[in-house]
Amino acid sequence: MQITRRDFMKISGAAVGGLALGGLGFNLSPVKAHAQSLRIRWAKETTTICPYCGVGCGLIVHTARDGSGKVINTEGDPDHPINQGSLCAKGAALYQLIVNEDRIQKPLYRAPYSDTWKEISWDTALTEIAKRVKRSRDASFTQKNAQGQVVNRTNDIAHVGSAALDNEECWMLQAMMRALGLVYIEHQARI
Repeated sequence: MQITRRDFMKISGAAVGGLALGGLGFNLSPVKAHAQSLRIRWAKETTTICPYCGVGCGLIVHTARDGSGKVINTEGDPDHPINQGSLCAKGAALYQLIVNEDRIQKPLYRAPYSDTWKEISWDTALTEIAKRVKRSRDASFTQKNAQGQVVNRTNDIAHVGSAALDNEECWMLQAMMRALGLVYIEHQARI
């Protein structure tokens, strides 16, 4: 029997392919499949916008229905026209921003010229912030400009938003800062 070089290559290729497929462990006998129960099966779905940049990718946030509001999962919204379910690395890791044991849960205060931080209560922190904002606003508030026009503004306070805020929180902060008369309002995503 005469085998040409071309025939040898065909036979060798078929043999290698057959061995490779056989080595993968194909078994054509029927298999009983078991579906896993998803941890988000009973969760409440809420759509929101990713807080990290100005693109506005849609997210689905799954929260527990037990009233705790605990976030169980975050994922891209496949029905959103901008990202159609896909997320960048920061958006995909948004769950870790919310559920993180290293996240600071209580306000910290560092006294002037001190090198250490100490925990304080939320009441103390919010009262101190309110006093300082009021003192600074009262000292720098301008009701009318040089032409006599009503401006109701303060130039001594500025606000920089955080990349961890969603659109709704940014809107509330913007409204509050404008009500205080702030002119210098910025957001971290645009800096």
